[in-house]
Amino acid sequence: MTLGDHQGRRVLDDLEIDDSDSPAIALVPPGVSWEEVRDHIKIAHHPLLVPPPAGGGDFAGAYWTGTDMVVLDDLGPDQDEAIEEFRALLQDLGET
Repeated sequence: MTLGDHQGRRVLDDLEIDDSDSPAIALVPPGVSWEEVRDHIKIAHHPLLVPPPAGGGDFAGAYWTGTDMVVLDDLGPDQDEAIEEFRALLQDLGET
């Protein structure tokens, strides 16, 4: 993963994407700050799955509403299950 620059903001490059269903979800690697997530999502506008902190915890999903970033916490500690749950929540919210 590298950081690119877009109009003075930082974007995350080379993210792994799970596009097995709609919507596609980009997987944020460990160590990326929430500030970097916010900068990226303001530009790219696609859903991001953020890993738990190093000490453990649950995955979180972040998506752009058009005006702000929304974070859905407590998606569980398993990445595959978190992707499925996040995708289902996005579909229920009409964010596909």
